[in-house]
Amino acid sequence: MMETVHVGLGDRAYDIHIGPGLLAQSGALIGPMLGRKQVCVVTDENVAKLHLETLRAGLEAEGIAMQAMVLPAGESTKCWHYLQETVEWLLAQKVERNDLVVAFGGGVIGDLTGFAAAVLRRGVGFVQIPTSLLAQVDSSVGGKTGINSPAGKNLVGAFHQPKLVLADVDVLGTMTPRDFLAGYGEVVKYGLLGDSAFFDWLETQGPALARGDMTARIAAVKRSCEMKAEIVMRDETEQGDRALLNLGHTFCHALEAATGYGDRLLHGEGVAVGCALAFELSARLGLCSQEEPSRVRQHLSDMGMKVDLRDIEGDLPDADALLELMGQDKKVVDGQLRFILACGIGQAFVTADVPRDVVRDLLAEELSRR
Repeated sequence: MMETVHVGLGDRAYDIHIGPGLLAQSGALIGPMLGRKQVCVVTDENVAKLHLETLRAGLEAEGIAMQAMVLPAGESTKCWHYLQETVEWLLAQKVERNDLVVAFGGGVIGDLTGFAAAVLRRGVGFVQIPTSLLAQVDSSVGGKTGINSPAGKNLVGAFHQPKLVLADVDVLGTMTPRDFLAGYGEVVKYGLLGDSAFFDWLETQGPALARGDMTARIAAVKRSCEMKAEIVMRDETEQGDRALLNLGHTFCHALEAATGYGDRLLHGEGVAVGCALAFELSARLGLCSQEEPSRVRQHLSDMGMKVDLRDIEGDLPDADALLELMGQDKKVVDGQLRFILACGIGQAFVTADVPRDVVRDLLAEELSRR
């Protein structure tokens, strides 16, 4: 049942393998890329408990020795402290430039480990084995690596493409419903930004996907990866089209900063809320009909996801403070904040021509409903 998506980036090209049982096949899939039969794996406490021994067995089946570093789980791990700890550990393991480091976990582990690999000995290869839906469809693909700063999310990092991505859909069965649906926020994003037919499919197949239908999960991960790969191949370092992948993220990153990058708001939940806000903003600017944001909200609601600011527990800053947080976003160019808006479902575009007062009024109105 394994599907493969190729990311064609010349000498940095790689494959994304998608299917069940890939941890057990990890040695056979990674082995041909190794100069010496050993790897260093970086993971977190949750993933280690559930899946580390399965990965070890898959590697050992091909005679590959594994050393593992286990970090705390959670967004707060994506910081300077754990970056330094990871780099120092990899150096202590005598990782060489021709070796491969394995990022085994969700988006936090993938981003942190990829950044560590990018700076270690001025760049060593790494393999992504994403264990969350969000990581399988988004953060493990495309080479964006990095950590958070007190000033904002993902403001420190590097572009460093993996050598291989193994998306084992079996591991999605151990995710909590909340974490799975957070990842689904990124899946929906792909339909909203560039494939209305995919969004149509999600409206009918989303519930089956959430229930664990293997065929639906493989299809959703594959299509998401295809769309991301197509955009990354056109614009690897986000000079143009790749910014489309940030649909919903301008709002999301501000909300994550406002909630302390904690369990109050998971990244994929913020993306879902951000997509709903981006479509509402598009409608207010006359770019699309009001039916479009209503349809987006309806699907997110039908899936049991966070949709509005009122769905976020606890206090939030006022509209002006949220706007200030949005100003720290990486999409600011020449002091001008860029938004990803849409003329309709599947028709997103990047623009800096958004009146600040319209954004502020939208935020103020949404906050007043809490």
